Amino acid sequence: MGYLVSLLVLSALIFFHELGHYLAARMMGVYVEVFSIGFGKKLFSFKKFDTEWSISAIPLGGYVKMKGQDDSDPTKKSYDEDSYNTKTPLQKIFILLAGPLANFVLAFVLYFVIALGSPVALAPVVGEVVKDSPAFVAGLESNDTIRSINGVKVKTWKEMAKLISESDGVLQLEVERAGYIEHIKLTPMLNDAKNMYGEDIKRKMIGISAAGRTFKQDLGLIGSLEYATNQTIFASTLIFTGVKKLIFGEVPASELGGVISIVKLTSDATDAGWMSVLFFAALISVNLGVLNLLPIPALDGGHIMFNLYEMIFRREASEAVMVNLTIAGWVILFGLMGLGLYNDITRLIG
Repeated sequence: MGYLVSLLVLSALIFFHELGHYLAARMMGVYVEVFSIGFGKKLFSFKKFDTEWSISAIPLGGYVKMKGQDDSDPTKKSYDEDSYNTKTPLQKIFILLAGPLANFVLAFVLYFVIALGSPVALAPVVGEVVKDSPAFVAGLESNDTIRSINGVKVKTWKEMAKLISESDGVLQLEVERAGYIEHIKLTPMLNDAKNMYGEDIKRKMIGISAAGRTFKQDLGLIGSLEYATNQTIFASTLIFTGVKKLIFGEVPASELGGVISIVKLTSDATDAGWMSVLFFAALISVNLGVLNLLPIPALDGGHIMFNLYEMIFRREASEAVMVNLTIAGWVILFGLMGLGLYNDITRLIG
C-alpha cells in the first residue's frame, strides 16, 4: 500500500509541474503536442484539447512537448506562429517558470490543508535535565512547562529552542510547575551539535530534553495562511541551502538520495498517517520546484539561462553551443540520478 501511495504522490507532483508548463504555454499561444507522465513506452494515451495525454512505463518524471521544442535535439525548430521558437525570451521564461511555480503553489496548498487539520506540535515541557548544565544549576525540573523566555511567550518546543539558540546573555524563564509559576534565570552554554545537514556546529543550549508531550494547534484561517507561507519558504530555503552545500562540498555526496529514498520515505510517511504523507508531499513538491530551477541544460533553469542570454545579447546562443551544453546537461543530470541511486542501494545494503 505504501509503495502504491508513493507512486501516486510522485505522479501527482509531476502532473502539477507539467500542468504549469502546459497552461502557461497555451496562454502564450504555443501548441502543446504531448503531455506525458513518465518516460518510455506509452501505456495509455488519449487526445483532448488538441494534445496527446499519455502515461508512460517509466514513472520517473514527465514532460510537455511543445511545438518547436525538442530537448533531445535542440536544432529541431519550428517557426510557425504557434511554435515555442517564435515567442519572445520573456514569454519563454514565463512558460519555463510556470512548472516550478506550480510546485511551490501546490506545496503552499498542501501546507495550508495540513494547517487546517490542526497539526501536532511538541509542547515546551521539560523531560530530562542534564546534570551540571545551566538548567540543572538554575533548578529546572522534569515536567516543568516553559511558558515564556525574556517576556516572549512560547507555545512549542521549536519556538523555545529558537529563542534559546538566538539569545544573548542571561535568560528569564517563566516556568509552570505543578500549577504554580516559577521565575528562573540562567545563561545558555555553547555546545557541540549537528545541524540538519549533519555538519558539526556550536549551538547555545541549556541542557534539557523534551518530555515528548504533543498538542494539536488550532491555527484558524489567518494562522493557517501564515503557517503555509512560513513552511513553503522554510522548505525552499532548506533545499536551496542543501544544494549549495552539496555543490561546494560542505555536505558529502553520500547524503544525496534518489528515487528509492523518495519512495521509501513516502511509504514510511504513509504508515505514520495521511498528515505525514501530505507534509512529505509538500516537501518533495518544493524539492521539484527548486531542482528544476538549477541552471543545468535539459532542466527548466538551463532553458531560462539560454533565454536570459538571448535577452542580454539580443541573439540566440549558437546551435553548436546549445547542443554541447544540452548534452553536458544530460550527462550531469544522469550522473546525479546515478549517484542518488547508488547511495540508495548502498543504504539499503548497509
